[in-house]
Formats: sequence, structure tokens, C-alpha cells
Amino acid sequence: MKTDLKKQFKDLYLPSAKKPSIVDVPSFNFVMIDGAGDPNTSKEYQAALEALYGVSFTVKFMLKKEVGADFAVMPLEGQWWTPGQATIDLSNKSKWQWTSMILQPEPVTKIWIGKAIEELRKKRNPSALSKVRFETFHEGLSVQIMYVGPYAAEGPTIENLHTFAKESAYRLRGKHHEIYLSDPRRTAPEKLKTVIRQPVE
Repeated sequence: MKTDLKKQFKDLYLPSAKKPSIVDVPSFNFVMIDGAGDPNTSKEYQAALEALYGVSFTVKFMLKKEVGADFAVMPLEGQWWTPGQATIDLSNKSKWQWTSMILQPEPVTKIWIGKAIEELRKKRNPSALSKVRFETFHEGLSVQIMYVGPYAAEGPTIENLHTFAKESAYRLRGKHHEIYLSDPRRTAPEKLKTVIRQPVE
């Protein structure tokens, strides 16, 4: 059977678009790359995505072939922040810093990721491959909502999510987090689905 963590953790990856929810996100393993700059114009960002997807699909096929473990590659996620500010500044993307990441199901280990990186280096050797790292991330208590629409129009939804958190007696902490459930190359902007998450305490 194919493992699909999106279905297994529906509360985390398929939340309601009508109202925010409070979730407690457990520890997961990710492949990650750090960077900076406007994702719309940054070559560094595009290179990071190429490397992350390359490693994720390579390790998927290696595990299926060698140990018979089959799983769905998880969607791209991103943590975004503006240095020196409590919340992300949506008006100046050039100052953004980010961590792009893809969750790895349980069969995947640091050793398997190392093997996948070497395999990918032999085949295509993406320019950001050396920046890929395997890391456990525990986000914990968070508020989130499903946003449907173009990335550039997320502002009011983010503000409403922050307001919901404060009115629910939570304080914002950590980094703005987005999970991209749609492929922007194949989906109309008004139909893009994005989980918007904010850690709280």
C-alpha cells in the first residue's frame, strides 16, 4: 500500500477554508534548503525547489525499488520571515528569508537521503544540491487555515489568522508557514490551495 501522509494527517494538510483551526503539529523529518529574497524573481529559490524535488523523488524511487516501500511525495512547504520583525512584511519580499522544505515519510532516513543526493548528483547535479539537509522539525501548537487564491492576495487571510490567534488568547511565535497543495504551473491563480499556518503559544 502507498503511504500518503496528507490523508493520514488531514487535520494538518486539509484544513477548513471557512474558519481557522488550532492544531498541534508533531515532529516530522524534512529535506530543507535555506535562502533569501523574493521567491518570484530569485534564481536561488528556483534552484532550491529543483534540488528538493529532485532528492524527494529520487529517494522515493530508491526505496520502492530496494525495499518495496511506496509513498506519495509530500507537497512543498515554506517558512518565511523578515529579519528584525515579529511578523512577515508582505510589502517587501526582497527582504524575506526562507526555508523551503518537503516532509519525508518514516521509511526515509538521513542515510537514504545521503544515497539519494549521490544518485542525483550523478544524474543531473542541480546547482543547490549541496545545500540540501535532512532535519527533524517540531512546530507544535499552531493556528492554520486553507487559503484558496493567488499568492499575492494572501494578506487579508494572514491578518485574519493572526487576529483569530490573539482573540483566542494565543501569542504569535515562530515563522510564517505555508504548504503549497497546488502546482502553480497547472492551476489557475484563483484556484491555488495553500495551507497558511502560524505557530502560537
